[in-house]
Amino acid sequence: MDQSQRQDYWRRNLRLMASLLAVWALVSFGAGILFVEQLNKVSFMGFPLGFWFAQQGSIIVFVILIAIYVWRMDKLDAEFGIDEYEQEVHHS
Repeated sequence: MDQSQRQDYWRRNLRLMASLLAVWALVSFGAGILFVEQLNKVSFMGFPLGFWFAQQGSIIVFVILIAIYVWRMDKLDAEFGIDEYEQEVHHS
């Protein structure tokens, strides 16, 4: 991979991380703190929705975002011809 491909790969990786972290921040901070009073007017599984997001929803969203990151990075690695196994063998 040449230098411009590496920069493009890293730029796309950073863009993906930034967008996923923005979603997580919006869910955890926004739903758990900023919009908690509006969300608490709605009940989810017997709990106020704002409370649920603050306690469990942000954690569940974070785990989902990790899965999305892995899926998208696998696609990005394939697009750039990066194979983790080959890198481990060459660096050992």
